[in-house]
Amino acid sequence: MIKNDYWSDSGYALLDVDAQQQLLVTDAYLSFLLNRPELAPVDTSCDAERALFKTLVAQPQTAVSPDMLAKILNQDVADNYLVWLRFRDRVLARPTLESSYLALFQGAGVDVPPVLVNQLTHVLVRHVLGPAPTALEARVGELFFRSQVITVTDDKALLAADEATVIARAPNAGFDLMGLLRTGGGSLIGVDLDVLNLDNQDLYWARDSRHDTVIAVNRQQPAIDALCGLMSKWIEHFLLVKVRIQAQDQVKDKKWVWHLGLDVHSSSILNDLYLGHYVQPKRLEQLLCLFKLEFDRATDMLAKVAGKPVYLAMACDADNKLRIKPQNLLLNLPLAMRS
Repeated sequence: MIKNDYWSDSGYALLDVDAQQQLLVTDAYLSFLLNRPELAPVDTSCDAERALFKTLVAQPQTAVSPDMLAKILNQDVADNYLVWLRFRDRVLARPTLESSYLALFQGAGVDVPPVLVNQLTHVLVRHVLGPAPTALEARVGELFFRSQVITVTDDKALLAADEATVIARAPNAGFDLMGLLRTGGGSLIGVDLDVLNLDNQDLYWARDSRHDTVIAVNRQQPAIDALCGLMSKWIEHFLLVKVRIQAQDQVKDKKWVWHLGLDVHSSSILNDLYLGHYVQPKRLEQLLCLFKLEFDRATDMLAKVAGKPVYLAMACDADNKLRIKPQNLLLNLPLAMRS
């Protein structure tokens, strides 16, 4: 087993690692995944529900028949088990967690709820970050599996805070983080959110699983540099290709040949710009950052675009929420065909 030194809530310590540094699913990790509020028995749970939960916690790869599920009196709980069992089978269908994760997004469509996909992303980002990231790198890693709320300060800083944390700690404040900021301070009134920078970043470690710190996601901010590094490591770990990623203030290449968005909204905006369609200024304001990705080896790319940069973008939605889809970096790059 792996010694887990941060993000203990990811379940990383319960996984094994093979010689190629790929993650191997264990029964202990499957039991960890089973401990969700949708499945945990409550006072009103029937005997069949309690028995099934106990069996799966002890032996999480146990085959569950339709008859076993039919004995559960609460149909919502039975349906939740169907979802989880499908998820479990998808996780076990491939030899490594990485290959199972990629397979989720291939084929007819994703048949696993986002909350479960995010659980896998959480532990995979933990693995990619390694044992000794900086605190800013770890906080940036949260962007891959947790929705953020973006606020623009008076001096044009783009602040990203964890959406669920803001809702939980300041339910009446909406998403106006500026309304919560102390004048001249770095923490949010009533919710104890601190804005991380290079000088104070180590305060993150004492609360690494609380999701209560804020980062600036403007170009030339250290968090964006950390994001570029994480994206490069993510791609190399899964695809075995080396890339360099840098933030850009604009796409200067008027004949760019490839692009991808890190989220639904940046994908749509980049597609329209690429096709020469008019993009409303309000939509353009949703773009948070642009990036240029270059492959170390042109031979890793499709021949028709070999040596050309790939442009990336990150955007929030109309409600200032950012939901990164890290799988886009794995599925939409112009990779050369491999034998």
